[in-house]
Order: sequence, then structure tokens, then C-alpha cells
Amino acid sequence: MNIDEAQLIKGIFQHELKNRFRCIVRINGKDELCYVPSSCRLSNFIDLEGKAVLLTPSINSITLPLTLLATAEGRKATILNLSVANEVVFEALNGRRFSFLGKRTSARREVLINGYKADVYIEDTHTAMEIKTIISSQKNALFPSVKSERSLRQLERIKLLLEEGYNVCYTFVSLSPRVRSIELDRASAFYPAFLACVKKGMSYYGCSLEYRKGEIGIAASIEVII
Repeated sequence: MNIDEAQLIKGIFQHELKNRFRCIVRINGKDELCYVPSSCRLSNFIDLEGKAVLLTPSINSITLPLTLLATAEGRKATILNLSVANEVVFEALNGRRFSFLGKRTSARREVLINGYKADVYIEDTHTAMEIKTIISSQKNALFPSVKSERSLRQLERIKLLLEEGYNVCYTFVSLSPRVRSIELDRASAFYPAFLACVKKGMSYYGCSLEYRKGEIGIAASIEVII
């Protein structure tokens, strides 16, 4: 995924607002209201206050002209725009990293299958991909870090798809290249629901992203510990 570095703006993150999708970033000594592209509060995962961040012009937004992109840490940057993960994985789908998925000549994004919305659907092999982003500054990240009823409902639908003969790949994407492994929280309600899908034939994969020379791409495959 290419980023126009000429349009990047650097600022100092101040704080998130109570309203979702909004934060204050100090740019050239002035506090600016900016867009946070995450349905969850970033403070649940990472401490950004006082940290340098990169922003890009917002698309189709007049009231919030700037959108958080990443922490300003060079190649160690943590991506803060969660929607980036789906695009990067889709762009990399034909590469060797995803050869385990088999033939991948025909793929689409956001496809509805029997009530389940797949982030990516590979028509060649009838494979649905569920992509989950992880924000962590630790080498070994724990997932899930917050309770999510939505994730549990998704796993219920995924189990039904598997029983109907579809293939599913659950893909964990770390938004920081610092993360080397992802461990599932065995004490969470997510864990047994995930294992039930694995027993039905669901595959899983982990990778990390990095920002490098105007491009966000996959940095490495990482271990998923279940």
C-alpha cells in the first residue's frame, strides 16, 4: 500500500475525545481535531499521549481533515489506521506468504456469505478470510486484549460456514513490526470458540506490518500460539 509522503503531516498526540473516532493532535503549536480510524479507543491498546504521530489528509471529510496513520518511529512505527490491514493483505494475497491458501486468481473484498461478511473471499477455493488487527508494543502480544461480542458472533457464523463446506483462514495482523508472536488468551470466551472452528478445519495465520519508504507492507510472518 503506497503512501504519498509529500502529504504526510507530523504532530504530537494529545488525547482521545469521549466521542469515538476523534482525537486532538498538536500540529505546529496548534491543537487540531483529527480522525481516529478505529471503532475501539486506541488507549485500550497503546499509550500515545505526548508521542509523535503521522497523519494523512482525510478522504471525504471536511470537519476532520486529517486522519491518524502511524506513530512517527521510522521502520518501528505502529500503524494506527486499522483499515490499512485489509488492504495490505489483499494486495499481498498473490505473494508466496499466502501460497498455503492454494489457487488465488480470483479474490474479492467484503463479500457476504450466508449472513457472514468475509473481509476477503477467494472464489477459486471458496475460502473466506477473517482479518483481525492487533495493536501492541510487546514482542509477544495477547489476543484478544479486550472483550468483543462481535468476534464471538463472527466465530459462530464461521463455524456454520465450515460445516457447509467452505474454507476459512483466520488472519491475525499486528500493526507493529515489534510483535514476534501472538498468543490467544486461554481465559477468554474467544479461545474455546476459536478452537471449535479450528477443529472444524479453519486455518490461521499471523503477520506483522511495517511502514517503510512510503509504503505499508507485510514485514514478517509471526507465530500464533493457541
